[in-house]
This record gives sequence, structure tokens and C-alpha cells, in this order.
Amino acid sequence: MLAGMGLLLDSFWRATAYCLHKRVIAWSLFPLLFMAITAWLLGYFFWADAVVWTEGVLQGVGWLHTVWSWMGVQSLPELVAPVLVVLSVTPVLVVVSLLLVALFMTPALVELVAQRRFPALERRQGATLIGSLLWSAGSSLIALIALLVSVPLWFVPPLVVVIPPLIWGWLTYRVMAFDALSAHASKPERRSLFLRHRLALMLMGVVCGYLGAAPAIVWASGVVFVAAFWILIPVAIWIYALIFAFSSLWFAHFCLAALQRMREEEPALPEAPIIPYAPDAPQGAGAAPVPPTPQEKTT
Repeated sequence: MLAGMGLLLDSFWRATAYCLHKRVIAWSLFPLLFMAITAWLLGYFFWADAVVWTEGVLQGVGWLHTVWSWMGVQSLPELVAPVLVVLSVTPVLVVVSLLLVALFMTPALVELVAQRRFPALERRQGATLIGSLLWSAGSSLIALIALLVSVPLWFVPPLVVVIPPLIWGWLTYRVMAFDALSAHASKPERRSLFLRHRLALMLMGVVCGYLGAAPAIVWASGVVFVAAFWILIPVAIWIYALIFAFSSLWFAHFCLAALQRMREEEPALPEAPIIPYAPDAPQGAGAAPVPPTPQEKTT
């Protein structure tokens, strides 16, 4: 237990230091770059048509037209339409960019840790990309069912801050630990590590789950302070990507170090002695008889 906690703290500080690596910073900025390029392409090809269509829909709603007439602002649809287009497209871009980060960032960061810290660790390829995707999908489905079943317990004040973080922590450690070990550990090794370090992995998942709530606070601030929307939302996305990178690095350092330690603790099998075969050697009283050669049989 103490060894696992020491390994947890050591991997935590190593992951924090790795967040300053230029490759990690580049990966954390990838969602912003993807959103900027995609938004520019969508704006170049579809912005004018989307704004005109949204403005027409707003003007076609009778009660809204009455409200605007009562307010004395007839040109309000022209001002609201661009904002509604942006608000409707932004969540889609955010989700797509974060999914791409989740798909490509974890393998890249695990490879970074393996090259810099564990170059001699044998790769036993215990899982494939399809296996990793199926594992993530199955774990996500189990976590979703657990969340739905536990909803009535959320109305109990102490449990609402305990049950959801535990479920998300379980999901985080299942997915990230699997991805961290998929290239280096065999299936029996992965199962053994999951059993041996379950408590530490669960604690890591819960901590990462609470850290993942930080961007939501910034996102809510962007909704409240509409004037700072264009600044706070990209900041929230960058923080989320950086936290995702830190989580991947934390699990990579912990799991690969635990795998290396487990292999070092495995007892080496003694080699069987090699007994040379000497057909012409004299046979002693207690020696086993030497089988005759085919030439001796014929004579």
C-alpha cells in the first residue's frame, strides 16, 4: 500500500513537470487551432446563408415580433442572428475537437513517457486499437448506467458530491490505465496491475474528475459574462485539454513504472542443465546405458 502511494506521488510530480514540455503544450493548443481553422472554413462557406436563415426564422415568429415592436427595436433580429449562429456551432466544434484530442493525445503522450523514461521496457502488445475502443465504449456504457441508477441518491445532500465523482473516477482510471498499458503490458499483466493498484488508480481517477470540473466554471463564467464570451470559452477549452494531457501523463508514468517494478519482482526461472551426449564414453556402474547407433545395430 505504501509503495503504491509513493508511486502515485512520484508519478504526479513527474506528470506536472511534463506539462511544461513543448510537445505537451502543442497538444494542449491543438483544440484551439482546430476550432479556429474549422470556424474559418465554416464562416467562409456558410456564414452568410446561416445568418440570413436564422434572421428569417426570428422574424417569422409572431410573438417575438410583438416583443421587439413593444421594445421599439425593429432591427433586433439582425443583431441576434449572428450570436445565435455562433452559440449553436460552438458546442459542436468543442465536442469534436476534444474527441480528436482524446483519440490522439493519449497514445502520443504515453509514447513520450515511454521513450524518455522507459526505453528498455518490453512491448508485449496486450491490446489493439479496436480493443481499446471497445474497452472505452463498454466502460462508458457501464458508467452511464450507474449514473442513471444513482440519480435518486443525488437528492441526499452528502451523496451528491460523492457518488458522481466515484463513478467518473472509476471510468477515468479504467479508460486511461488501459490506454497507458495497451502497448507494453500483456493481458495477464494488465489484470494483475489493475488488482494490485486498484485503490491508487481509483484515487487518481477521482482527482482527475474533480480537476475536469474546472473548465466548467470558466464556461459558466463565459455564459454569465457575455462580453467576455470570446475569451473565456477558448480559455476553458485550453484548460480542459491541458488537464486531459496531465491526466494521460499521470496514468502513463504510474502504470509504466508499476509494470516495470512488477517485472523486476518476477523470479527468474532456473535454466535446465545441458547434458552432452557422448556415445563413446565409458559407462559406469550407475550410469544409464547409451543407446546403440544404427551402425552398431547392423553389426
